[in-house]
Amino acid sequence: NYPFNLFPYSERLSFCSTSPLRFHTRKKSHTGLEQDEDEPKMPQTTPYSSKFNPSTYSSSHSHRQPVEENYGGLHYRDNKLVSGSLEALIQLLVPTVDYYPDRSYIFTFLLSSRLFLHPFELMSRVCYLCVDHHRVGDPQTDKKRIREMAPKIVQLLTEWTETFPYDFRDERMMRSLKEMTHRLAFGDELSRRAMQRLIQRLLRKLTTLGQYEESLATSTAAAMDRPLVLKSKQQLVRRDECVLNLCDDPFVFAQQLTHIEMERLSYIGPEEFVRAFAQKRPSDNHKVSCFFSKRKASNLEAYVEWFNRLSYLIATEICMPVKKKHRAKVLEFFIDVAQECFNIGNFNSLMAIITGMNMNPVSRLKKTWNKVNTDKFDILVHQMDPSSNFYNYRTALRGATQRSSTAHTSQEMIVIPFFSLFIKDIYFLNEGCVNRLPNGNINFEKFWVLAKQVSEFLSWRQVICPFERDRKTLQYLISAPVFSEDELQLASYESEGPENNLERDTRRSLRSELFSENPCSRH
Repeated sequence: NYPFNLFPYSERLSFCSTSPLRFHTRKKSHTGLEQDEDEPKMPQTTPYSSKFNPSTYSSSHSHRQPVEENYGGLHYRDNKLVSGSLEALIQLLVPTVDYYPDRSYIFTFLLSSRLFLHPFELMSRVCYLCVDHHRVGDPQTDKKRIREMAPKIVQLLTEWTETFPYDFRDERMMRSLKEMTHRLAFGDELSRRAMQRLIQRLLRKLTTLGQYEESLATSTAAAMDRPLVLKSKQQLVRRDECVLNLCDDPFVFAQQLTHIEMERLSYIGPEEFVRAFAQKRPSDNHKVSCFFSKRKASNLEAYVEWFNRLSYLIATEICMPVKKKHRAKVLEFFIDVAQECFNIGNFNSLMAIITGMNMNPVSRLKKTWNKVNTDKFDILVHQMDPSSNFYNYRTALRGATQRSSTAHTSQEMIVIPFFSLFIKDIYFLNEGCVNRLPNGNINFEKFWVLAKQVSEFLSWRQVICPFERDRKTLQYLISAPVFSEDELQLASYESEGPENNLERDTRRSLRSELFSENPCSRH
């Protein structure tokens, strides 16, 4: 019985169960709001389709002056919604008898609105505008209107619960959802049943999330409870879970890494990206700032920690063997694994492996490296070269994304980005653009770009890993103990001795510190 069962649940979390969001230009109607020509009664937003770049928010390079228009607190530029008051944007979210908001607008506003008000406050406001705001006091008239509105209210709440289910871990959100079910029951039995099914699906998702987080905590505790004892180099080599004894096929190993990557990606909620950078920047709403400070982006942080763990695991495995030829064999194995990760489209594991190999305790093992053909490794390092803002990697990522969009097999659909860079891109988008304009309006142009980036991530995350699982290898990757930074450095010196007085002094200091204490810190 493993302390952590990687895939114990039959139901994977599924966000955005309907078709992927599409960001495109729409035609503006006589009311000033945009709509598709084939959906005359389903207007009304123009997602901002360009990729983020510095010129996005600068003046136009065209000689033609942009057309600026205002409608009911919403500002448009060339038929694109670029800003608006919070109240006007909320109104745009609310369906009516003959109007339903564009899906891309729903996603963008639900994603970004939490920077300005709590999700439960938005839910309360939406429920009021959908039902109570239009009551006339006549039971028959009110019942008829609710019956007409109910399908669209259910559709909106379905979008919300499918795409942002974690919002409903808040009891106030669940209470509002259940209250809406009772209100819809007043006018339409079919909608009441649809709401009940919606709540059942939501509860299953939240249960699955809770089980996943509990399992993640168990696996972390298991690794912490199995420390490596640094008493002699020989003792370390006798560890049961030697990587080459466990799995000596680079392709299979890369497949298992991909399983872990995709499983952990699948639990990251889109709102966690907003939450991550909202904690690092003062909010114009103190209550919202406090709200974020109490709710960490836990699944996002766990995924970043997985990258760090994998890097240290790679370095640990390379520094462990006493004999040079064994170290070289492990080094060659991980170069091949990195190559397979690149071929699969698993850029996050690829970068973690490169990071582990470039750590000083590994890179200083010159005698070991001299026994290895590094041609493949040099090519991989070049692919992930940070120069020119990771130009080579971004080119490869675009290629993988294109392959995914035209894929004929599940394997071709896999795209796992270098996650730290993905977060960095979102961070700089946030830092480079204000949330509110000088007139107090929300800078919705910024949030179109944010939503475009996050929705692309969601499309990558929905892919189901097609590879067969190797339980022992998965368990090893999740829970095998790894060296700390100091332990790695000492193991490196024990493998290939110090080359100068500074290194000799460092080794002496590390021996004194580590051998006198038991056990050490883990990753």
